[in-house]
Amino acid sequence: MSEAELPNYTVVEVCAGAGGQSLGLHKAGFEHSLAIEIDPTAAETLASNLGAPVVVGDVADPEVWDPRDYEGVTLFAGGVPCPPFSIAGKQLGSSDERDLFAWSVEQVGIIQPRAVMLENVRGLSSSRFAAYRQRVLDRLDEFGYIGEWKLLHASDFGVPQLRPRFVLIAMRPEDHAYFRFPEAESGSKTTVGEALFDLMAARGWRGAAEWKSLANEVGPTLVGGSKKHGGADLGPTRAKQSWARLYVDGHGIADAAPDPDAPTALEKHPRLTIEMAARIQGWKPEDAWIFSGRKTSQYRQIGNAFPPPVANAVGASIVAALEREGAPREDLERIVDLHDPIYRALAASSTALSLSELVRAQNEGTIATVERKITALSHDFELEVLTDRDGVSRYRLGAFKGYTGQHGHLRHDFLANHRNRVS
Repeated sequence: MSEAELPNYTVVEVCAGAGGQSLGLHKAGFEHSLAIEIDPTAAETLASNLGAPVVVGDVADPEVWDPRDYEGVTLFAGGVPCPPFSIAGKQLGSSDERDLFAWSVEQVGIIQPRAVMLENVRGLSSSRFAAYRQRVLDRLDEFGYIGEWKLLHASDFGVPQLRPRFVLIAMRPEDHAYFRFPEAESGSKTTVGEALFDLMAARGWRGAAEWKSLANEVGPTLVGGSKKHGGADLGPTRAKQSWARLYVDGHGIADAAPDPDAPTALEKHPRLTIEMAARIQGWKPEDAWIFSGRKTSQYRQIGNAFPPPVANAVGASIVAALEREGAPREDLERIVDLHDPIYRALAASSTALSLSELVRAQNEGTIATVERKITALSHDFELEVLTDRDGVSRYRLGAFKGYTGQHGHLRHDFLANHRNRVS
């Protein structure tokens, strides 16, 4: 199907950043009804390059936009803040004031899109967040959607870095039966040297060819960081060490490519420029994407983006499902995937449950296994511990701690007092 023949698929995108996901979705055939981004400079980048309608502000602020105005949009998408789930952080989940994943799921019930696409870091796929994931899927089920998660690696789609991202897709059963996550592209692995050779050689550096042969692997995940931390460099010590193995100096961002007489990579590793970082993230020369702001802001916008080729591939799979392409799936039961039977048992029970009852619900493992799951669950949910007349401890699931739009949540105070630290 040519671009001219594509139906009018629309998207509302939250936490849109500088437009990595936006660009990929546009290439897949979506047009923005609205994009919301809290950082004014990133919003300027998105609006100036894509011409999409962009509003600046806290996506959860009802004065910024009203989700009810976008009821029936084709796709609700976003890359909500990663720090609540990042392995590099404290993994506070719903206790982190920046967590907007649960809030985003609530908007599905209001907007009622045909499809949902939310992405986050690999940490969200860990056992620590099994109950959180289960709650997300159960909530989507209540809204009439089937949710499905998958860990995708950007390097499988021609992006010269690993960048694993945990992607949630949700659709109504009649559409989801035709949805399949995109598979790795054949011969898609692109090395850092292959991706950046023309940029490294742009000023005539005589060591460019040698550097290309040395930078002969896929790069580590590009780290954008948050407004809380530092300037433009390639991340923490371990990330810098990984870049050094590719003969890249990760201690800063260069203003220009090496000049003709610059030392060879064996003598002194070159640094990436902003244009090179964008190429590593999946922006292509033909995209002609220009990032607003100063160097640190530009790098942060790039480093925090969802790679456009991955967004394009997932977006194309969503379009294929909406078009009912291929045969319906036989592996997708019309039930919500079970990520956490302990959470499910507690959520479904009207009475408090003992450890032995929860072990049976787990269907395998030991009391110690269940206790670990209860500890993880207690980070994201209120958990009441009772002692019955026989001295047996029993557990009752209480309220979800995460922000879903409620008044009085700690997120409001955090945003009011630390807005300049939110990214």
